[in-house]
Parts: sequence; structure tokens; C-alpha cells
Amino acid sequence: MLNEVRNGSIDACTSTEVLQEILYRYSSLGRLEDARRVYDLFVEICPVVLGVTLADTDRARDLLCATRGVSARDAIHAAVMINHGIELIATFDTGFDSVPRVRRFPMGMASF
Repeated sequence: MLNEVRNGSIDACTSTEVLQEILYRYSSLGRLEDARRVYDLFVEICPVVLGVTLADTDRARDLLCATRGVSARDAIHAAVMINHGIELIATFDTGFDSVPRVRRFPMGMASF
């Protein structure tokens, strides 16, 4: 799927929260150069980056309280999507399956 985003056959966007997660994960592993490399590659492939606003965190709060099985982190991602009219997310995370108005494109190793 990332190849399709890169070559422009699939339109995609990301959020500042996704970029924060990339930095957090690699830095927690002590892999700072990988953090920089993956972050830069992700922004290159997906240059539309949505910010996380108070409206998003308000909606995330509501999703978290009303949706069984969704994590706080996933609620933030879903809220940004819903507030921007985005319905499809590409992820391994099955927590999104219970979020109304969000459809998950199931990722597999072949998708990369």
C-alpha cells in the first residue's frame, strides 16, 4: 500500500499524532537515526499532515467513552479522521474495527 501512496495511485494523509508515534517508538528503542529516517520517509510519502486540535481531542474523549475496545491513542486517530471526513485507515490495529464511521483496511506483510 505504501508504494501505491508513493506513486500517487492512492491519496493519503497522516496526522501529527502518527509522526509523534514514529518518533516515540524509535527513540524508546534508542534508534534515533531510524527515528529521523522513518519520520522523513513517511512525510515524503505522505506530505499532507493534519494537526490534532481541541475539537479532535473532544471527539476522542467521546469516542473513548462510547466505544468499547478502543484505546485512547486510537480514539485520537479516529477523531482526526472523522473530523476531516476520512473513512479509511490502513493499519494492523483491530481496535479500529469497533469505531463507528471508520473502516480499517487490513494490513498484511504483502501490503508493504
